[in-house]
Amino acid sequence: MLYSNGFRSRMVKRMVGRERISASALSKEVGVSQPTLSRWIREARTVSSMSGSEDKSKKDAKSPRQWSSQEKLQVVVEAAQLSDEELGEFLRSRGLHVVQLEEWRQLAMDAAQQALEDTRVSKKRKATPEMKRIKALEKEIRRKDRALAEVTALLALKKKIQEIWGDEDDATPT
Repeated sequence: MLYSNGFRSRMVKRMVGRERISASALSKEVGVSQPTLSRWIREARTVSSMSGSEDKSKKDAKSPRQWSSQEKLQVVVEAAQLSDEELGEFLRSRGLHVVQLEEWRQLAMDAAQQALEDTRVSKKRKATPEMKRIKALEKEIRRKDRALAEVTALLALKKKIQEIWGDEDDATPT
């Protein structure tokens, strides 16, 4: 059976308004099947096809699942400024659920935290010319320290050899 957009719109409003009624209860009251009423609600949430007076931009609106990250962040920011009563109306007008808003809020917080950590790491990693020069000098000092330690060890060995074998100039008994 075909129903007018006006009738469908009134039924959806009864199921989602302040004094909402379940699709099953409304089905018994008006004689429209429950699956039909449930489908009308789903359609109303994704596309504004219930009222003929809506402009074309509303009809072409994307579902919240298709929103960009920027759009989701904008909704999170707007929702943060609202009271609980205003928040409910705000979410209904956008076709959102509180769970989606909380998920997006958490994603925004995680992204902000990650960006902050990335900034800290990149600041530590940025090598200025002075820092590069300091690193090069420290490397040179370590190289020279190792060479000095090697020369010291060789001198110590040479002394020990001289003590054991004596000078080369000493006459050896035949």
